[in-house]
Formats: sequence, C-alpha cells, structure tokens
Amino acid sequence: MSYQVLARKWRPRIFSELVGQAHVVRALGNALDNNRLHHAYLFTGTRGVGKTTLARIFAKSLNCEHGVGSTPCGQCSICREIDEGRFVDLLEVDAASRTKVDQTRELLENVPYAPVRGRYKVYLIDEVHMFSDSSFNALLKTLEEPPPHVKFLLATTDPQKVPVTVLSRCLQFNLKRLPLDQIQAYLLELLKREGLQYEERAMLLLAKGADGSMRDALSLLDQAIAFGAGKVLEADVQAMLGSIAQDRVHDLLDALADLDANRVIGLVSELAEMAPDFAGVLQDLLSLLHRIALVQAVPEAVDNSTGDQEQVAVLADKLSPGDVQLFYQIGLIGQRDLPLAPDPRAGFEMVLLRMLAFRPQGSGERPAAGSDGSQGPDKKKRSETAAPVAVTPAAKPAMNTDRKAFAAPVAPQSAPEKTPLQVPVSAAPDNSGKPVEFRHWHQVVDQLSLGGIAKQLANNCVYDYWDGVTLSLKLDQAHQHMLVGSTEQRLHASLQAYLGRELKLKIAPETVQAATPAKIQAQVVADRQQAAEVAILEDPMVLALEARFGAAVIPGSVRPVDE
Repeated sequence: MSYQVLARKWRPRIFSELVGQAHVVRALGNALDNNRLHHAYLFTGTRGVGKTTLARIFAKSLNCEHGVGSTPCGQCSICREIDEGRFVDLLEVDAASRTKVDQTRELLENVPYAPVRGRYKVYLIDEVHMFSDSSFNALLKTLEEPPPHVKFLLATTDPQKVPVTVLSRCLQFNLKRLPLDQIQAYLLELLKREGLQYEERAMLLLAKGADGSMRDALSLLDQAIAFGAGKVLEADVQAMLGSIAQDRVHDLLDALADLDANRVIGLVSELAEMAPDFAGVLQDLLSLLHRIALVQAVPEAVDNSTGDQEQVAVLADKLSPGDVQLFYQIGLIGQRDLPLAPDPRAGFEMVLLRMLAFRPQGSGERPAAGSDGSQGPDKKKRSETAAPVAVTPAAKPAMNTDRKAFAAPVAPQSAPEKTPLQVPVSAAPDNSGKPVEFRHWHQVVDQLSLGGIAKQLANNCVYDYWDGVTLSLKLDQAHQHMLVGSTEQRLHASLQAYLGRELKLKIAPETVQAATPAKIQAQVVADRQQAAEVAILEDPMVLALEARFGAAVIPGSVRPVDE
C-alpha cells in the first residue's frame, strides 16, 4: 500500500475531531440538530485552518443514511464515499480553474435536477474569490433562491474580493488561525499514534513554522520525519527550518545589553556558519523582546511554554523598559527593510549595530574599536578632570518703545570669570556602624540601587523581622512568580551593599495584610491624582468657563504635575 501523507491520513472525519474552530463547530452542530439549515455557507480564513474539511463534514452530516445531524455515522456507504472523494452528489469545484462565465453556467445547469443518491446535492466551491465578475453574476440568482435540495458551501482565503451581493446571500463563518499550543499538542498526540520518537522542543519549532496553519504543520512534520529518518529531533528540525536554538538568541540580546559590539559580531559569525534564515532570527529576537516587555510590565502574564522563564527574567533585569521598546522598534523597521539589504547577514548585522548606536546608555562618545562599551582609564581620567562650564542665561530686556533707549550701543563688558560647577558624586550609604530600621521597609527600598524585576520584587515585600544577621521578608502570594534565583540574588546583593556587610535574606510567599511599598506608592499616586482633579474642578477659571460656555472637564484628562 502506498504511503499516505499525514495531512490526509489524519484528516478529521467528524466535528469532534476538528482542532480549534469551536465557534464554527457549535453553530453548525446546532443548525444540523435543530434542522435550521441555510442554503449557502461561506467559510473564510487563512490556508490550512480547516475550511474544506469543515465543508466535507457538513456535507456528510447532511447526507448520512442515518439522518441529518451533527454526528454522522462514518460507516454508511455515503459517509465512506464522501471520505474517499467519490460521492456523486458532492460536487467539489476549484474556482481558480473555472473562472469563465460559460463554465459557471455549465456547472449550474444541473442545479434543478434532484440528487442521485443523497438527501441534498452539495456544491463545494473552493477559492470562490477567483471567480470573474461575470461568473459571480451568473451565480447570484441561483445562490439567492436555490431549489430545496441544493446547498452551496463556499470557501475562500480572501473574502474582500467576494462581491457584497454574494456575501449578503450566505452565512459567513470566519475560521481563526490556530494557537501555537493547540498545534503543538496535536502534533505530539499524532506522533504518539504513529509510534515515532520525538523531542517536545522540536514540536514547538514546527508549530512556530506553521504560522497558525494545521496543514502546514503536518506537512512540516512529514518533512521532519523524512529528514530525521523516522525521528523528530530538535537539532534536525532547526537544520531543516534554518532556525537556531533559543539560547543563541538570549546570548545575542545579552551582548546587546552589555553594549559589547565585539561579542555581537562574533555571535553573528557563529550563526552564519549554520546558514540560518536571518529574517527568522530577527523574528525570534523580536519575540524575545516582546516577552521581556511583558515581564517588566505584567509579570504574571508570561508563560513558561518555551522553558526559558528564568533567562527572560535575567534579561528583563539587565535592560530598561526604554531599551526594550527601542530595540523592538528598531527590529521591526529592520525586518521591513531586510529584503533591501545587499545580503541578509549584512542587513541583520546593521540592525544589531543600530540597536547599539541608538541605545541611550551608549549615545555619548563613540566607543573605541574593540571596546565593550566600558570606559578605559584614560577616558575616565579625562571625564573626571574636565570641568563643566556653568552657563548663565542672559536677562531678557524689558520692552521699551522709546527710540532713545537704542541710540547708543552698549560697550561690551568683559565676561565674568566662570566658576566650575561642582557635581557631587553619590556614594552608597555606609550603614555598617549604624542601626538599620528595616521595619521602615518602604524607605529602605527607595535607597536600594535596583531596577527591573528585582525592584518589583522588593516593592511587593513587607518586613517580617531582623535579628542583626537575618532579614526576613514576606512576599505577596500574587507576585511569587517574581521569586526566581537571579532576581533574589540581585536583591540580596543590593541589601548587603546598603548595609555595608553581609546578611542572610529569607523571602517567604504569604498572604500579606500590611501595605507593601508598591501599595503605598499606588496610594500616593491616587491621592495626587485626586488632589489634582479637585484643584482643577475648583479653579475659578474652570468654574467661569463652565458657567459661561457650558464647558466640562474631559474625564481622564487631568494629570498631577510632576514634582
């Protein structure tokens, strides 16, 4: 027996086997069970999401020998013939190959005749948007008032090209792209049925490459099985797709965070030896930046489906939110312009170098060749000895209409001697010989040199006890996902620097009743907002505008002035 591709072998035969599209399955199932059947249905959506499969199952449900219903038996002769593609009353038409109006009229000539074997004669027209205007016009009248034994099932990937007159005569169902986790779970289940060896990380790569299309995912899986001689391994899938390991993307972003141009170019050279798709690498970099931005803004919204949550948290600590947004925007523009580059690698390198050049921390003097973004001793010495110049703004002359005031020019005066501006250098507080009031935890947090997730971790803790050696904190249970090794280590190191000596740190997730620094800060912001709104509403000018012109303050437009 000849080999059958996975997309055909495991094609769903009933509605319950369909992956995703629950909103469409529910509507069609209720219509079949309640016998509320429309004469024309239009299924829209991208490639490989189940449009034609859904239409065939619907045709089977209409003509099953056991009656109309949402669960065809799959065993009768009509069900088997539809599965095998040889049922005489199911006419499948590819609109791309029948664009002429004469071919459409020929197709519709048999509409008045009763079905040969089934209960309904079903016309399944795929890629219906490929019909010409004349073909659509020929279809309109039949589509509006077909005989009771005829059902039209139309499918298209581009509904915008279908005339409105056709759309208005159909019930339209939009099939969605399949989520990554649904595709991955289905591929894992299918491989278990096939009895093949696999690695779960390989399924994730295949699901990403499918871009929401189950048929594409199954085609890629067929290719991966052939590539790996019956085994689906992560390394083989990476080589097949031209993708790279996620760790390399992390290393690349880590080098960007360190402003290490040498390391960035070295990593790109290593990638080039693998002959990857640089557009795909850039897309992976953008996906990682997106996850980092989520960690910084809404940490609980980040999942661990890729198994790199701890590495993402470390990068979120190293990069400021502004850097992440800047890198993401530069990457988006670079992705658009990458096809215009002389070659993909050069375009990719320029995107990374642009990220280094425009990052705010590196926007001062251009680093010397071979530097990693840090200042050498000579540069430090020059920056310490160079005295900044104090500039005194000139006084604005008062308005005078007397021409005599401008009769004689004023003799230039010698510029006053400029005194250098003394800039105090802040140092870490030395608390080694003083008692530290850790019970005022919100004040301590304000003095710690923290950022990113470590700062959020400290802001969501409350003081428990301090015995001179061990500091115990309670973490709000709603934020216990922040308690990862690297983040806790950064908070520990910052507390030791603040105290001036070593200490032990204990953080226990518990239900916290006391106000955390985050809650205190939120209350301060809310109080300032309320005070600003009251001040505006009681302002005499605002009251006068309201009384005279019927003006009103736009809700949400009042913001407190930053102090």
